[in-house]
Amino acid sequence: MGQANRQRDANANGSTLVDLSKSSTREWIAGSAFALPYLLIAGTFLFGPLLLALYMSLYDWNALDPAQSQFLGLENYRILLSDPDFWNALWNTVYFVVLTVPPIVVGSLLLALGVNREVRGQWLLRTVFFSPYVLTVAVVGLLWTELFNASGLVSYYLGGGNWLTSHDLAMPAIAVATIWWQLAFNFIILLAARQNVSDRLYEAAKLDGASSWRMMRDITIPQMQNPLVFVVIVTFVNSFQVFGQPFIMTDGGPSFSTTTIVLYLYDTAFTGRQFGYAAAVGYVLFMILIAVSATSYYFLGGDD
Repeated sequence: MGQANRQRDANANGSTLVDLSKSSTREWIAGSAFALPYLLIAGTFLFGPLLLALYMSLYDWNALDPAQSQFLGLENYRILLSDPDFWNALWNTVYFVVLTVPPIVVGSLLLALGVNREVRGQWLLRTVFFSPYVLTVAVVGLLWTELFNASGLVSYYLGGGNWLTSHDLAMPAIAVATIWWQLAFNFIILLAARQNVSDRLYEAAKLDGASSWRMMRDITIPQMQNPLVFVVIVTFVNSFQVFGQPFIMTDGGPSFSTTTIVLYLYDTAFTGRQFGYAAAVGYVLFMILIAVSATSYYFLGGDD
């Protein structure tokens, strides 16, 4: 009798495992079907161009007749590493990142925490803070070009003449325009993250006599960790890929002091017609972005 019961339980368990296996298979097929359109689009417009760019970087690429392109191997990368213009563009980009990333991240966090408080006109403040982000880079560039020229408001109140023609002030001017423009996106992300933090945590902390700084350190920042990591990485990537602002406001000048990597890549490809070399520049930038993103995630991602 006992052996019969054990056999029946074993058969039942076996049947359950088969049902679970079939269910998992059906879920995998359904999930793959939903993901397939995205994978096809990503493969066509993302991974395809990535592989093509890598292929181009190994050639002296002839855009008009690719069949006449000359294979160079890693020569483009060797030339790149000894190219002073590339290193100048890289330094300018790093300088721009240093000028923009901390103010954008910290500023958007402070704005999000401030607007989250119950204040009069809260909706108006949110609208005002987010409104710059709806502008295109062309509008932002032209607007701030007028503000920074010799007769603009910035020069009138702060002096310095035309900031965009000054070797020392041109990059900070572009950074100011970028900070004003990019704060809005991060502000919305962090405001949503702050609103998802339970008020019960703060009520319990107040009962324990925790100060505002203590609640910020032990509740707010840890609870917003993932959105903060996202904001930091996205801001790093956006700043490393800056193109529109220097292109419109200074065209890389004066004396190449605002020529960034992407602007250098653009000039190399479409002015110098060196498409293979430009593809090599793009791939080096790609590897830099991977390294920066991985490093940021390693130090800020915690246990996730």
